[in-house]
Amino acid sequence: MIIDSSCDNHVHTSFCHHATGRMEEYVLSAISKGLQRVCFLEHMEEGIQANRITWLTETDFDHYFLEGNRLKSKYSEIIEIGLGVEVGFNPFHETELLNRLSRRKWDRIGISCHFHYDQDLKEHLNLVSRRDNNVLQLSLEEANEIVRAYFKNLARAVEVIPGSMVCHMDAALRFHPRREEIRLPWDLIDILLHNIKQQKMAVEINTSGIAMRNQIFPCQQIIAKLVDKKIPLVAGSDAHRPEDVGYAFSELEDLINQ
Repeated sequence: MIIDSSCDNHVHTSFCHHATGRMEEYVLSAISKGLQRVCFLEHMEEGIQANRITWLTETDFDHYFLEGNRLKSKYSEIIEIGLGVEVGFNPFHETELLNRLSRRKWDRIGISCHFHYDQDLKEHLNLVSRRDNNVLQLSLEEANEIVRAYFKNLARAVEVIPGSMVCHMDAALRFHPRREEIRLPWDLIDILLHNIKQQKMAVEINTSGIAMRNQIFPCQQIIAKLVDKKIPLVAGSDAHRPEDVGYAFSELEDLINQ
């Protein structure tokens, strides 16, 4: 399957409170690597109870659009710049997320799920963080239950959120010490892929997985299903540093077709 490696569709900045670098630094990095397009995909979360903020407030988004539109104008003859959002789906706050999305014009809407609410702790676990000890200490049984809930939420998100693509599809618990033993819930994955196909969305091939687990997100088994269903694939680095824009894009075709 052919994938466009001239565009990085998933880039973060210091606006999200856990990446480094200004927006312009990411643009310059994309230009230096010969990319034709770059799309910022900053984090939106709603109703999350966590000990640190890893997403943008509405005020942050105001500044994000102000700077992004300045850069669009400044570099219009050199590179195409997109201002998008990565929506972290919270099934208990669907309406709030939809209302926030409706207030702005986005160039791309990515769908993801970063958090899982723990009834005992009365807080959200960050499923994609290496700094959340409560996640790292989950038993294998607990991890498998949470991964099932994760894919169920993603399937619902695709039905509800007017998205462009699904981000890092199988990245949940990517830092768990027993991640290799966690079972992929293929029954729920098949429902998710059906919903993606129905909603005419794309799925991101996220190269950040190479550094984390020596393979891209999602895994080859899921990619094979995506190819079989003719679901479009788009490239994303998930860069959290300017130098990571377009990471491993020259290898994308080989990585997909392994």
